[in-house]
Amino acid sequence: MLTVIKEALLGFTSTFFNPMIWLMVKEALLETLYMVITSTFFAVSLGLPLGILLVITSPGHIKQTKWLNSLLGAIVNIGRSIPFIILMVAIIPFTRKIVGTSIGTSAAIVPLAIAAIPFVARVIEQSLREVDHGVIEAAEAMGATTLQIIFKVLLPEAFSSLIRGITITAVNLIGYSAMAGAIGGGGLGDLAIRYGYQRFRGDVMLITVVVLVILVQIVQTLGNLVAERLEHKSK
Repeated sequence: MLTVIKEALLGFTSTFFNPMIWLMVKEALLETLYMVITSTFFAVSLGLPLGILLVITSPGHIKQTKWLNSLLGAIVNIGRSIPFIILMVAIIPFTRKIVGTSIGTSAAIVPLAIAAIPFVARVIEQSLREVDHGVIEAAEAMGATTLQIIFKVLLPEAFSSLIRGITITAVNLIGYSAMAGAIGGGGLGDLAIRYGYQRFRGDVMLITVVVLVILVQIVQTLGNLVAERLEHKSK
């Protein structure tokens, strides 16, 4: 037993001080950041208006439209119920049409963004529902239009909560990007699978997991700091 532990420690030490391993980790980390940042941008760009529509068309809100709210809710629920690994494989033809290939970091962005859009929509919806309805009624009484209520009341009032929701989305996408490595999506997940799991290199897998954990901690901490500063400014 001691011999096995000693060999494992020696193997990890040799890997830890191997510059080639860290070069691969650096490249994989940059690919992960590229995938997460880009997919988060597209997910928020499309999920934000969807979340706004879910709120304003709900019963008792400024643009109550029951059929539209029910339709959008059903679409979002269907999108959230599809496992990511299945979604990646199912939309391969669509991904090829968009980016010209189904392998690599750019290809992985398509399923990542599509998977995150319904999640972002629900996060946005929840954040906007927290806005005091009395503030909305006051804006309506002053003659504010629908767009003015959205951009001058709803979004500013819920901004810190929206930042927290986007942070959660980014953290989830980090995990999804690691799964994208299973079909050649690149990034830290791809490194863990190809150089760790398939080559029986537990040390490489451990390093990638540690890097992913650190990355999640950094993203979550930065998101919390930004949200807290916004809360202090609004008071």
